[in-house]
Amino acid sequence: MGERSLTISGFSRLFLSGQEWVYTLSLLIPLIVYDLALKAAILASIPGVAPSFYLMRSNVFFDLGYVLLWLGLFAAAPRKGPVRRSVVVLFHAVTVLVVIVVTSSYQYFKLTGTALNYNVIALWLPDLKEVGPVLTGSVPLLVWALILIAIFYVILGPWLLTLSISKWWEWSSRVVSGTSRVSFLGSLGLWLLAFCFGLHSLLLGASWSDYPSGTRVALVREPFVNVLLTGFEEASTPDADNQGNDATVEHPAAHATLTPTSQTEKRNVVLIHLESTRAEATTPYNSSRQTTPFLDELAKHSLLAEQYYTTVEHTSKASVSVNCGIDPHLVQPITEAKTDGIPAPCLAGLLKDQGYSTAFFQSSTQDFEDFEDLVKNFGYEDYYPLETMDTDGFRRVNYFGYEDDIMLGPSQRWLEEQGDSPFMAEYLLGAGHHDYRCPDSGYEAEESSANYLLDSYLHCMRLQDNFLGDLIDQYKELGLYENTIFVIYGDHGEGFGEHGLYVHDDIPYQEGLKVPLIIHAPGLLEGDQRVDGLSNHTDILPTVLEMLGYEVKDGEYPGYSLLHPIPEERPLFFSCFHEDQCLTSIEGNEQYIYHYGNRPDEIFDLSKDPTEQNDLAREYSQEELDKRRDELLKWKSRVNATYTSAGG
Repeated sequence: MGERSLTISGFSRLFLSGQEWVYTLSLLIPLIVYDLALKAAILASIPGVAPSFYLMRSNVFFDLGYVLLWLGLFAAAPRKGPVRRSVVVLFHAVTVLVVIVVTSSYQYFKLTGTALNYNVIALWLPDLKEVGPVLTGSVPLLVWALILIAIFYVILGPWLLTLSISKWWEWSSRVVSGTSRVSFLGSLGLWLLAFCFGLHSLLLGASWSDYPSGTRVALVREPFVNVLLTGFEEASTPDADNQGNDATVEHPAAHATLTPTSQTEKRNVVLIHLESTRAEATTPYNSSRQTTPFLDELAKHSLLAEQYYTTVEHTSKASVSVNCGIDPHLVQPITEAKTDGIPAPCLAGLLKDQGYSTAFFQSSTQDFEDFEDLVKNFGYEDYYPLETMDTDGFRRVNYFGYEDDIMLGPSQRWLEEQGDSPFMAEYLLGAGHHDYRCPDSGYEAEESSANYLLDSYLHCMRLQDNFLGDLIDQYKELGLYENTIFVIYGDHGEGFGEHGLYVHDDIPYQEGLKVPLIIHAPGLLEGDQRVDGLSNHTDILPTVLEMLGYEVKDGEYPGYSLLHPIPEERPLFFSCFHEDQCLTSIEGNEQYIYHYGNRPDEIFDLSKDPTEQNDLAREYSQEELDKRRDELLKWKSRVNATYTSAGG
């Protein structure tokens, strides 16, 4: 038995010394455990899915390949000198990177229900200053602590552990002293095995049909592998938006101007932007929730759109549709904030040309996603972001904003300066945005709710409602209420796990897409008016212009005025914020969702299944599904072509 132990020890010594084995495995073994544990946690959180070797094999193969790669490098490198030191430094640096990616992927999945990919990282890296508040605010302290502990161990753990058992190294050296070093061919064999395992970790040729419902290829892949692979795909794939569409297209509203008519009445226009507010979370759209009693009372004397939707589930993109009456650029970067980044005149600019003063207020920072330049492109003259406001006495409600009451003081001062001149103002609220830190709002959480995040969010809905009441009171006190059109809308919804997805950006379901729209115009809209047809953010501009009595000349906007019946055959098209995640259409009562092949297409009958639980896609032929997919891709191409023409 002793002789066999010596033989095994001697064989292992061919590759690494006892000290090297301790040093490398003290880092590699914890990394494997960490990687597999987080993957198992992700899989276990998906309804109807349990961790298994089949679903975790990408991680297993990656981990085996990673171990063999470094064993081969350590075995081939001289035991002393600059090459050896370079291998050690690279060993720790790459492992730190893997730990960061694996941990970030886990947290990203918890927030969004999707896999972290290269596109997300590429979008955020250039704007770390702006993204910093998002990361520090939305990631729990426990996760930061976990990352710091893991990085600390990766950097110092192997050295401390090896040092603590140095006596064992001396014993090991005496027992197997004189054993020869492994040849370069031996290291090459280890690297070849590492390459084979790494290749298997890519899951080449795999598709959604190979996995249980609720999982995706990108989600099953090892996170580090998925980031690398999606980066390679991004670099090697031609721009899909320009394939077969080399010519750019001028937007039909590119040269639009306003013409007064005999019906023109210069009423004030106020846009009230309810952040992250899904329709279901408000009382007018869901009487079982007493979250927004003021809005509910207001709706009884207003126009309410019953089937109202966002265009893209992201604040900046939705703001483009509301302010400019067009679909936003269907790419991740906020190109609309660049010079000439919007291909058509926006409502503030159009009204400014008619003698209106314009102002934009927001309770959040101006830095994130270059909102200052975006507001400028909308045509607003005066801009009041959080940086211009006194925060004393006000509390934070999320990682980049304060409670919305902080806008009341600047709003009153600006309104008083306008005198009797007509104006347009927008108020971008922030309380509804994650991470839902709203102070006591007077809302009593439903006892039936077992979702802490949802309860916190509903508190924020009440806080927004309280601000809305205070703002309307301000207009009444200043004598402006009777001559003002108030447009109150949600920019996008919010997910709380209804389909395994959280927050917003990439939720192609009703909780992400359907939002409230209430237009309150004292003396102009009376009673309880309801709009039944499918409508979206592009309809606000034509509706407001008709209410003011203006006609558009030299251009045409795509939306419909909600003062008239909407054509029954009108389809709505939507896109996820992150590219190549999803496209969606609603025609009549049917909603179709295209997931870019990451999972099966879906179809829901919203009249019978408003929460989208019963997928009907299996009842349709592949030709029918392909036709709907092609309609969405053509729509995306048409929209993006107009932004290319505009310089976006």
